[in-house]
Amino acid sequence: MNASLLLLAFVTLQRGGELIWAQRNTRRLKARGAVEVAPGHYPLIVAVHAAWLLGLWWLAWDRPLSIVWAGVYIALQIIRFWILATLGERWTTRIIVLADAPLVRAGPYHFVDHPNYLVVAAEIAVLPLAFGLVGYAVLFSILNALVLIIRVRAENTALRGQRRPAAA
Repeated sequence: MNASLLLLAFVTLQRGGELIWAQRNTRRLKARGAVEVAPGHYPLIVAVHAAWLLGLWWLAWDRPLSIVWAGVYIALQIIRFWILATLGERWTTRIIVLADAPLVRAGPYHFVDHPNYLVVAAEIAVLPLAFGLVGYAVLFSILNALVLIIRVRAENTALRGQRRPAAA
């Protein structure tokens, strides 16, 4: 098995595991009275991310791997895990609002409002670059940016009433 296949397998397994965790967290939050907000754009997010990953499997599985860009991608995973650990059971792939729950302001959220979206944007550019797919990185970065404009607006609107900082 070559390094490109190993990296693609890692990303695929990671994303699959995250989807399972997100679904579990969504069910738990809804059981506590949380509601989903602005679900209309969610299929678009799924489509962009699925197309990105499937396209990488199609185009990159046998391409040489840049160790530098692969290293940048792995470094992004450390930040990603920090984000997921900080949010814990509140991390989902949907916009789920739990009434009267304070916003998380610990970890990376102490520095920036939407660190997960920054990491995802970087991942969408960096992973294709690890395979030398510059045009692919640009195309999916643009598509992701368009989806994120919708997503961040919807999330900010949903969270506007929860601007109380969480206890650190």
